[in-house]
Amino acid sequence: MPTTTPSTNAATPSPKSLYDFQMKDLSGKVQSLSDFKGKIVLVVNVASRCGLTPQYAGLQALHDEFQAQGFTVIGFPANNFLGQEPGTNEEIADFCSVNYKVTFPMFSKISVKGDDSAPLYRWLTETQPHAGEIKWNFHKFLIGRNGEKLANIDPRTEPSALRDQIKALLK
Repeated sequence: MPTTTPSTNAATPSPKSLYDFQMKDLSGKVQSLSDFKGKIVLVVNVASRCGLTPQYAGLQALHDEFQAQGFTVIGFPANNFLGQEPGTNEEIADFCSVNYKVTFPMFSKISVKGDDSAPLYRWLTETQPHAGEIKWNFHKFLIGRNGEKLANIDPRTEPSALRDQIKALLK
């Protein structure tokens, strides 16, 4: 009688929140997104050669204004749209520092769209509520204190337009 052994390939549970992901920062160090537990987080796919690149200034302004109250922006460089983020992680870090004085957490370049999209972005775009395709660079997702998606925000929305919503969530 043949014997069977239990499978060692147990199904990985589906992610339920932002906190279920680990990502590499721009220096290549793995960081758990659970480090942001209890914060309001704005997740943004960014690019340095895009017409929307000046939004870095607005993102940094939001981060500066609300960081002490439990808010952060986290940026994910992506080269999915017309090659507008061609640089290496080191070049991206330099660009953000020199041109926009970015101090919010920035992560390694990833894909945010298509078959090779990062698992984080598959979760952001495919799971309800607030599922939806990434339309362009600087697409934003607002994440609540429990790691849940609160909003899927068009890339053309200026960061300053989110100020009142963020302020209300921090109360």
